[in-house]
Amino acid sequence: MTEHEQDEAERSLDTLGPVDFLIIEFPAGQQNFTGEIAEELVKLVEAGTIRVVDAIILTKDDEGTVDAMELSDAGDLGELVELEAELAELLAAEDVENLANAMDPGSVAGVLVYENVWAAPFAAAARRAGAQLIASGRIPIQAIAASLEADLEAASETAFEKTGE
Repeated sequence: MTEHEQDEAERSLDTLGPVDFLIIEFPAGQQNFTGEIAEELVKLVEAGTIRVVDAIILTKDDEGTVDAMELSDAGDLGELVELEAELAELLAAEDVENLANAMDPGSVAGVLVYENVWAAPFAAAARRAGAQLIASGRIPIQAIAASLEADLEAASETAFEKTGE
């Protein structure tokens, strides 16, 4: 790598946003691939919200054998395949094996590694200020829904106690 290429790589890392991954599983018998997921992912990329770093499709047969495919090998994914030129193929064979352990037999999963482009300026400013990320997490939508439901039930019970109705 030349000194110029090294400087470019360091500059690129300085402006990189947080990188996340997600795995979405389609259980056996519940797979309905209409292309809608690919369309929405392309919209996120085109809007500059995320940048795809890596993406693969995993299949796990009934015996537990896993097969990993690049997007171009996975069939008709429309515009999504065009994103593959930008992929860094960050996931190693060991990563794929670990991710597949979470899958049920007979299922198909999509694995997506993406940069949160929308957060890049904030992340770069934090790094320049000497900060480092020490924890990150995600709250599942099911947990949020359960919490909201519990709050509504509590509010309803309080209203009942006050009015006696």
